Amino acid sequence: MMQSIIIRKHIFALMNTTILIEQWPLILFILLCVTAAVQLFYFLYFFARLAFYRTTPKKTSQTHPVSVVICARDEAENLAHFLPGILLQEYKTTHEVIVVNDNSYDDSKYLLEEFQKTYKQLKSVELTQEAKMIPGKRYPLSIGIKTAKHEVLLLTDADCVPATEHWIDSMQNAYDDATEIVLGYGAYHKKKTFLNKIIRWETFHTALQYLSYALAGIPYMGVGRNLSYKKTVFLRHKGFSAHNNIPGGDDDLFINMAATKENTQINIDPNSFTLSIPASTWAQWFRQKKRHYTTSKYYKTSHQLLLGTYALTQFLFFPLLIGTAIFYQWQLALGIFGLRFLTQTVIYWKTLRKLNEKDLMAYFILLDLWMFFYYLIFALSLIKKPKPTWK
Repeated sequence: MMQSIIIRKHIFALMNTTILIEQWPLILFILLCVTAAVQLFYFLYFFARLAFYRTTPKKTSQTHPVSVVICARDEAENLAHFLPGILLQEYKTTHEVIVVNDNSYDDSKYLLEEFQKTYKQLKSVELTQEAKMIPGKRYPLSIGIKTAKHEVLLLTDADCVPATEHWIDSMQNAYDDATEIVLGYGAYHKKKTFLNKIIRWETFHTALQYLSYALAGIPYMGVGRNLSYKKTVFLRHKGFSAHNNIPGGDDDLFINMAATKENTQINIDPNSFTLSIPASTWAQWFRQKKRHYTTSKYYKTSHQLLLGTYALTQFLFFPLLIGTAIFYQWQLALGIFGLRFLTQTVIYWKTLRKLNEKDLMAYFILLDLWMFFYYLIFALSLIKKPKPTWK
């Protein structure tokens, strides 16, 4: 009796396996449909918010005293080129620019001293010792924030320059009574190389997500190249103490912890953008991106699920599309691709225009396909331990 039951179980298992083998092209098609449906949900529910976003005009406008905080380590050349763009901002209200010179070996100290002779709003903080057990930029940034006199903090990097002379004014103008955090867009200078287009596309694609999710009431990160928050929210969360052992993530991990639906705004006014020097080699860019992905595993679980689901469906879409076209019905595969393509075209075109990246639209199919290889390349970074430096 027992033997016959076991034999029947083996027969049923074999039959089920045979059915799966025979129906695997249909299974490919079903998986493609599910993947495409999830992708369309993200585009229509989340990303459309940014694509069709319009700033609500304020009934009253208020200017705030602002403290701009920049951390620099061996950045004399960048400070010489880009710091004047911050010091020459057209902002009539009280403001200061604090540069924390973090154990530099170059001429940064003397350069800052020369700038201070001309620009009275510039303050230099010299750090000559490394903070024990606090790797990365957290310690110098904390010192800069504690030195700041004003409630509204505006953060950027030494290799960044405001896109216009109204950057400070535009970023602080996003605040209202309930706002404690303002997420800005940090773009990269445009060059003719393919690497530059990939860097800018990935930057745009990241911004598409964090700005759209913030509009949906799920803020999860900001970029230190262009980020503002109030000093009180920094002190209330005890600064970076929750992640002091992690070298990177002083920007995104703090926002992941402190940002809420009620206290966060975005700013996509072109006057609010900053521009940075993009990596000039593939190896340099890979190092930068690996640092970023080693911090994303510390996001809230709900944020990891949200981001991971989107990344997984984007990674799977083209392999499933090709498999369906070859082994099932190419007409159905083409129809699904066409629906996704039309949705992407509308969303990407409107958001690329808003973020002043519309030249990338001509390459968007190629760049969208590139994202499959992008996720493949950087998947291992999610489990690697980050290096204990920020430079």
